[in-house]
Amino acid sequence: MSVLQTIWTTVQAEFGDLADVERITRATWRMGEALLLGAAIGWDRERRVAEAGLRTHMLVALGAAMFVLLPLEAGMNEEQLSRVVQGLVSGIGFLGAGAVLKDQDEGRIHGLTTAASIWATAAVGVAAGLGLTGTALLATGFILLVLVWLRRLGRSIRREKDADPPSGGGH
Repeated sequence: MSVLQTIWTTVQAEFGDLADVERITRATWRMGEALLLGAAIGWDRERRVAEAGLRTHMLVALGAAMFVLLPLEAGMNEEQLSRVVQGLVSGIGFLGAGAVLKDQDEGRIHGLTTAASIWATAAVGVAAGLGLTGTALLATGFILLVLVWLRRLGRSIRREKDADPPSGGGH
């Protein structure tokens, strides 16, 4: 075998993980799904000018999907995969912590919702990476329900509270 043949054979072997149409389709679908669902969540955060927006949520979902897709494709068993997921959950917690800031002047904490959305987006990515499309879609719907609908409900409640004068004996 010549040197060029050896190099070509080695390069081909490097793409062996995507050697057949089934594996290419599975990897493309799961990573694409994670990206799109992460984008849906990130778009809401981007519109709100949150600490982490579209790109961050897309990358979190994609990374989480990859962290479970790769061990599955490599043939790891459930116990080994469980350890990967445990590490992922801990690591995402550190990433989310970076989005939380304390305002020294007001004493208020900012970024908790963004941190929680990063954490939840990672779970969506895990579901996508495991091939649980229905679960990933349902979870994304619930996350958007919390981020969009409950935000509106909270604003409505605050407006009512601000419009109603305090009751009492009023001296």
